[in-house]
Amino acid sequence: QVQLVESGGGLVQAGGSLTLSCAVFGRTLSGWPMAWFRQAPKKDREIVLDIIWNAGTTTKGRFTISRDYAKNTLTLQMNSLKPEDTAVYYCAAKTIGATEYEYWGQGTQVTVSS
Repeated sequence: QVQLVESGGGLVQAGGSLTLSCAVFGRTLSGWPMAWFRQAPKKDREIVLDIIWNAGTTTKGRFTISRDYAKNTLTLQMNSLKPEDTAVYYCAAKTIGATEYEYWGQGTQVTVSS
């Protein structure tokens, strides 16, 4: 049974950095399209960043996804955080070729104070 377990959320001041982790249980981390999503209060869930199945790291703006193969963990490095980054962050995974993400973690809260 595949499980995704996020950790690393918390309270941080604007301009600070935070790293979230998503531990993968039940299968290897490699060869799997994955992503980080977030959902702010009263807003729809949105994708933060995704990583294709054969990439080790991907960066977009202030966010970087990386695979730690030794720990079987996906991380999200977030820099220069803003109050509008406040949300519950989820990691997700899907099999290659799937249109929807099939596996989801329980989420971790990130709060950015101004």
